[in-house]
Amino acid sequence: MYLVPKEFDSLYVSQLGSLAQKRLARGIQLNHTEAAALIASNLLELIRDGRSSVLELGKQGANMLGRRHVLPSVCSTLKEVRIEGTFKTGTHLVTVRDPISTDDGGMLLALYGSFLPVPDRNLFPTPNDSEYEPQRQPGAVVVANGQIILNEHSRRVQIRVINKGDRPIHIGSHYNFVEANPLLEFDRSKAYGYRLDIPSGTTIRLAPGDAMRVTLVKIGGNMKISGGNCLASGFVEQCLVDEIVKNLQIKGFAHAPYADTGFVDSFRLSRSEYAAMYGPTTGDRVRLGHTDLWILVEKDFTLYGNEIKAGYGRTLRDGMGQASGRPGEQCLDLVIANALILDYTGIYKADIGVKDSVIVGIGKAGNPDTMDGVTAKMVIGSSTAIVPGEGKVITAGGVDTHSSQISLQRAQESLASGVTTLLGVSIGASDGTNHTSGMASIGALLQIYDTLPLNIGLIGTGSDSTAENLREQITAGACGMCVQESRGATPATIDVCLTACDEFDIQCSISTDTLNESGYVESSISAFKDRTVYTYHTEGAGGGHVPDVISLAGHNNILPASSNVTCPFTQDRSDELLDMVMASNDSSKNVDTDFELAKSQIRTPTIAAEDVLHDIGAISIMNSGSQAMGRCGEVISCCWNTAHKNKLQRGPLEADQNTSSDNFRVKRYVSKYTINPAIAQGIGHILGSVEVGKLADIVIWEPAWFGTKPSCILKGGMVAWEQTGSPSGSIPTIQPTFGRPVHRSLAPSSKILIVSNESISSDKISSYGLRSRIEAVRNCRSISKASMRWNNAVQRIEVDPETYKVLANGEVLRSAPAEALPLSQAQYVF
Repeated sequence: MYLVPKEFDSLYVSQLGSLAQKRLARGIQLNHTEAAALIASNLLELIRDGRSSVLELGKQGANMLGRRHVLPSVCSTLKEVRIEGTFKTGTHLVTVRDPISTDDGGMLLALYGSFLPVPDRNLFPTPNDSEYEPQRQPGAVVVANGQIILNEHSRRVQIRVINKGDRPIHIGSHYNFVEANPLLEFDRSKAYGYRLDIPSGTTIRLAPGDAMRVTLVKIGGNMKISGGNCLASGFVEQCLVDEIVKNLQIKGFAHAPYADTGFVDSFRLSRSEYAAMYGPTTGDRVRLGHTDLWILVEKDFTLYGNEIKAGYGRTLRDGMGQASGRPGEQCLDLVIANALILDYTGIYKADIGVKDSVIVGIGKAGNPDTMDGVTAKMVIGSSTAIVPGEGKVITAGGVDTHSSQISLQRAQESLASGVTTLLGVSIGASDGTNHTSGMASIGALLQIYDTLPLNIGLIGTGSDSTAENLREQITAGACGMCVQESRGATPATIDVCLTACDEFDIQCSISTDTLNESGYVESSISAFKDRTVYTYHTEGAGGGHVPDVISLAGHNNILPASSNVTCPFTQDRSDELLDMVMASNDSSKNVDTDFELAKSQIRTPTIAAEDVLHDIGAISIMNSGSQAMGRCGEVISCCWNTAHKNKLQRGPLEADQNTSSDNFRVKRYVSKYTINPAIAQGIGHILGSVEVGKLADIVIWEPAWFGTKPSCILKGGMVAWEQTGSPSGSIPTIQPTFGRPVHRSLAPSSKILIVSNESISSDKISSYGLRSRIEAVRNCRSISKASMRWNNAVQRIEVDPETYKVLANGEVLRSAPAEALPLSQAQYVF
């Protein structure tokens, strides 16, 4: 067939577009991805027909789908569709602007080439106008009242400028105005040490002969001029102004004195204009994806009028927002500008500075020679890479502490969802165990995982009533041990494993005894002896003492987690679990005891109560249980679906009442898959949050896609995964756009292999020849539930052995099954 890679990308478009046509023909409203694919696919076919021009195709693309044919949110998220195809004259770009711009579209054109029947128009009722209200759109921004004052408290002057040249001239906000184009006539003595008082990163334009009055604002910081025409370089000193202006005139720069106009008022922007340019600021609210969760920006560390903007005419240029003459060691490697950070530490706006794969500063980045308030260690130089963060939401990379199997494919699935750290692992498809065992396996797996683009730690098998083999695994590099009921979760194995974990300061994870063979849940609690234990799936559908393993969430020495397969509770949740339980445990429906045991694990009241325990902060962590009753790519989406469901059913939390936001609840839930699992497994000092000193594992979200599909993921401060278009495209947004691995994912230095301190001190790790950064877990044994951020509630939890009703401090926990969730069919094709 003689194909090349760009044709495979177009085949993705064609196949998904054809699927979208089938769904449309049977009366299904299309989501964003389906609508984009249908339009792009049809354009490729029309290009192949060879009867339409680029401009004609752009117009046709905007008349295929109407508002009635797509989910209401698509009208706000699908702003453009770009496709490149081979015309008779070669490859050309077709852009469709406002592709959903009418109510009815053109069904014949939408189904072009499919030979499918046109569906009855009544299958697509026109949605109510309220569906299109701005606040109802995913990722909506609602700004506070008032205006933003730029460069407040800075000194200003006003001058008259005339373009004496024969071509237009643009001047950027941070250009040192005294050195502007020689054919601009103005008072250069007044302009010395000043720049334009306009929004950061914008420009003014003067056509030939144009004259305008402009306001200038004094430069800040060290007040040192550099770059430009190099005629006023150095620290600003008024005693030098006459000499500088004289020199400028000698070199042909036009100069005309201008009388002082006196007081000049500050430049003001409406808050909606400001949010559109630089992202929301203090007091503004942002909706998280399609959920009913709203965050309120608590603080903004960027300075109004000095925001970082990249591009021609923008702030980030030599001598302006970018410092001149700074060696690389003094400058950031990377900065995320104007980032809205959502973290357990707060919800705030700032620039994030990265150096040597680590976050070294959170605050204001820029050029301290011309800008006030630049945070220490956050200098931007010519070697600094810029990631625009305005309008985005930034979180720490997710930490999945129960990933039972890892492969390249599962690693990519996790990474694509926003998870950057995996702990767990097995030797492969070893049904009924799913945990690493043996020194040889640990060493070999560490060498294999040295190449994967995530931080990875191996959990060894702790089900042994003598400690020798456990010590061997820990010495080999296991960063934790797991007492797994499928290998034996008896009081004897629990005690031995915990003793070994205490000896080597690693975490003990447990899946307790579903059979109640050696005793009830009280027996396991007794075996813990108040020592710290991490419980994988505390509700019990994934295993554990029947029916009251969920009571473990009520103890201070227990760090309780949920596997995402039971969260949140929906009308379909219980029905899927029986086959899942039996497959995960190698059980047979033909064996009565297997069947009864599996059924006993599925208890609707405890699944319902699990949601409530998450909402009150009694269950601290969300993990996947991947390939052993859990989905590795849904840790984050399930967490936010649970938060959304709880808000709808339980209302605002007490701390959020009368705030018009859900900041407290959002901090509680983001902690469940970032900082808390990191602390629980002894890596909270390295990762799990957006804090100075932490590894720069950062997830960047378009607010409309929050919780489902990140737009970009940084691993160790460099791009590892991003939503990008066809590699052969002329620009990055040519369809199909989808998540693709980027070069940093291939660099071992960008990730961490997590091991025991014993494996490092014994030099066992050094014998493996690993290239990744090696870090040991620590402080695993000195923590308790009180260490869990925003999720440290300790309540007396009881389960009625007959009805399975769950009580917390004597109150029955009730939760109705959700009939629909926000992070589901609106985002995913399948």
